[in-house]
Amino acid sequence: MIASLPMYLRPANRAAHHALWALIRDQLRQRDIPAPDALDEAIDFEASWAHPDLVLGQICNLPYRAQFRDRVTRVAAMDYDLPGCAPGYYNSVFIVHRDSHLSDLRHLRGRRMAASALLSQSGYGAAQQWAADQGFVFASPLITGSHAASIKAVATGAADFASIDAQTWWMAQQDDPLTGQVKVIGTTPASPCMTLITRKGQNPAPYLAAVTDAIAALPETHRQMLGLRGVVALPPAAYDIALPPDP
Repeated sequence: MIASLPMYLRPANRAAHHALWALIRDQLRQRDIPAPDALDEAIDFEASWAHPDLVLGQICNLPYRAQFRDRVTRVAAMDYDLPGCAPGYYNSVFIVHRDSHLSDLRHLRGRRMAASALLSQSGYGAAQQWAADQGFVFASPLITGSHAASIKAVATGAADFASIDAQTWWMAQQDDPLTGQVKVIGTTPASPCMTLITRKGQNPAPYLAAVTDAIAALPETHRQMLGLRGVVALPPAAYDIALPPDP
């Protein structure tokens, strides 16, 4: 059995991240749900989502919608109380170089985008969703592999702009000096935040209760470090969002 919660793990919040898992693990075991002692921090994202013995995982809503909706059990969306977002939702910030003359989102049409991955809602899908609402698509994005690499691409001029997960942006501003080389010019539409899942066929209720109680028991210093406010069991229809167009 495995558990993996990789999306917002950073060196600065590792202790808080591990403390959260210890509380979740113990709450799961109290509900007779076997749980591993520690998180698997080496397994590939997609491999963890597809693992037949997944106890608890964390998935972006784009791969959930595109590939995993019928292959896993959805538990709840994480809530970081992000500005302009309803509970359980997140968005992305559009960043450009701090010296860029691009000051309006309309100026991004035809510009080079840095995207963390094509299967990332925050790094690609949300931006394309915004562009589609304006009647165009962002073509030929530079695929960087991570939000940190996308920030670097914009800071160094390899790309004109990027779409960065708002929670990641909040964390990056605390420990990534390259954030000082870029600026925010707008935000994408909101969609369900990072979503907790378990393997297919499980009853999500005890998992939701375990995570809820664990977050409530998390020390305030850890809570502030993670920025985590709780989890929200969003309705299935919240995930009924059209897939982004191909670049």
